[in-house]
Amino acid sequence: MYPLVHWKAGPGVKVGVVGLGGLGHMAVKLAAALGAEVTLFTRSPDKAADAKRLGAHRVVVSTDEAEMAEVACGLDLIVDCVAVPHDLDPYLATLSVDGSLVLAGIPEAPHDAPAVTPMVLRRLSVAGTSIGSMKEMEDMLAFCARHAIGADIELIDPTEIETVFERMAQGDVKYRFVIDMGKLTA
Repeated sequence: MYPLVHWKAGPGVKVGVVGLGGLGHMAVKLAAALGAEVTLFTRSPDKAADAKRLGAHRVVVSTDEAEMAEVACGLDLIVDCVAVPHDLDPYLATLSVDGSLVLAGIPEAPHDAPAVTPMVLRRLSVAGTSIGSMKEMEDMLAFCARHAIGADIELIDPTEIETVFERMAQGDVKYRFVIDMGKLTA
């Protein structure tokens, strides 16, 4: 929630979220609860119904040039939750003047440098974020409690760990796995 509050997401603000994973699904829920108009970017059209259930107003398949063109220069803020290297330029193209692309996912290798010209011409910013301070985390938890927001999880048995890694590699996660430690045996 920290980047959403820091960059003033709320009513009248158009927020994009890149990636509907463990972090992205929470970004969609939080941005929607703050009153922002939320656009989810995904590579998978199969995630559209879920994204809308979570609060997204619009779902854009990021590999579809026509869909990306429809949202060109229309967003104020994008929170990029993807933790693998990817091209940032298509997302920068969706930002309006003074827009910000905030990187929340940390890839194992750096992203390629974005094109400078659109950044200069539209005063775009690329920033990074992590969790906020203790006070900001407390505020987020209180906000989540007031709005009944929690992570969508799948409770798993500790014996399912290997299967879970396989499912993660296939992108078959909705949206967090939680190990049932009560079933852990010595």
